[in-house]
Amino acid sequence: MQAGMPVHPLEKYVRPGTLPHIWCPGCGNGIIMNAFLKALDELAFDLDKLVVVSGIGCMGRIASYLNVDAFHTTHGRAIPLATGIKLVRPELKVVVISGDGDLFAIGGNHFMHAARRNVDMLVICSNNFNYGMTGGQVGPTTPLGARTTTTPYENVEHPLNLVQLAASLGAIYVARWTAAHPRLLKQSIKKALLKHGFCFIEVVSPCPAGFGRRNEMGDPVKFMRWLRKVSVMTRRKDPSEAYIGPDRIVIGEFVEVEGKPEFTDLIWGQIKAVRAKAERGEVEVAL
Repeated sequence: MQAGMPVHPLEKYVRPGTLPHIWCPGCGNGIIMNAFLKALDELAFDLDKLVVVSGIGCMGRIASYLNVDAFHTTHGRAIPLATGIKLVRPELKVVVISGDGDLFAIGGNHFMHAARRNVDMLVICSNNFNYGMTGGQVGPTTPLGARTTTTPYENVEHPLNLVQLAASLGAIYVARWTAAHPRLLKQSIKKALLKHGFCFIEVVSPCPAGFGRRNEMGDPVKFMRWLRKVSVMTRRKDPSEAYIGPDRIVIGEFVEVEGKPEFTDLIWGQIKAVRAKAERGEVEVAL
C-alpha cells in the first residue's frame, strides 16, 4: 500500500491480494462477510482462537478471503470437519459459513447430528434459495412456486424451514435475518460467538443473477428493497412460525437457552475420567 493511502478498518481481517471478491453485484454474501468481520472487530476477538470452515458454493469462497485459519472443504462436509477440529482443539472457536445447498442438501445429515450433539460451533447459512454457483438449480430452501433452471414450471417441493429444523434438533441459539438487516445480523453474530454450544444463524441472501432474474425480482436494489418491505420481526419467537414467502419473511431470534451440556466437554470429561481410572489401575486402557 502506498504511503498516505487510507486503510480500511477491517483490512487486517482480509487476506492480502484477495479483493475484489468474485460475488455478483447485489449478492448478499459480501454483506454477510462484512457483518462477521465487524462482529470480530467489535468483540476484539482473538484470531488465534478462531477457525472458519466453509463448503462448496458461492458462500464457500469466504474461506479464501478471511485472514484467519480457514478451511475450504468438499461439498457438504464443512460441519464434520469443523467437529473434528473442535474435538482435537476444544479451546478454539469454530465457525462454519456456507450456503443453503451445501449445509442442508448434501450436508443436511451432518447439520442434524452436530446440532443434536450440541457441538460448540456457530453455523451461518447464506440462504439464496438456489444453487447459485452451479447454475441456479432448485435447492432444499427454494420457495414453493419459485422458478429455477431445474423447475422452469415452478417448484412443487415444500422448502425446509431452517429455523424450525435447528430448533427441533436442540440448537442453543437460533436466529434469522436478511442481507437487508446487517446491523441486526452483526449483533446476532456477536452474541453467538460468545455462546458455548451449537448456534445457528440463517441469513436470507439475495441472488439477483440466478434466483432473482428467473423470478422477476428486479435489479439488486429492488431485490433488497423487497427484503426490507416483507421482513417482519417476530414477537412470539415460535420457530414453527418462521415463515418465508413472497408476502412475508419472519425474522428475529427464535431460540436462546443456557446450560445445556456441550458435546466436546462431555467427550473430554469422559476421556479424563477413564485416564484417571487407568492411572489408579482400575481399568486397562491405552489413552
